[in-house]
Amino acid sequence: MEEKKIEYLELETKNEKLIRVELWFAPILIILPFVLSILLIWSWVIKGYLTGTNIYDQEFFLAIIIIAVNIMFDIPFIKSLRIHK
Repeated sequence: MEEKKIEYLELETKNEKLIRVELWFAPILIILPFVLSILLIWSWVIKGYLTGTNIYDQEFFLAIIIIAVNIMFDIPFIKSLRIHK
């Protein structure tokens, strides 16, 4: 029987495909946490701040944590995409 040779993708082609996938998912990874944080802050303002209760303060703190962590990870991510582009 004849042995079949396994064909591998070239390293450059594979990296180009990975960068293309990252470019497609980058808006979702960047925008979605900000939208979620804005919704949490809006909910906190409507339900907690305006009514004077502190039951919903955890929504505000969660939103701040999401925004801070998102900014910490998105800035290097965007810089790395710009370098490879």
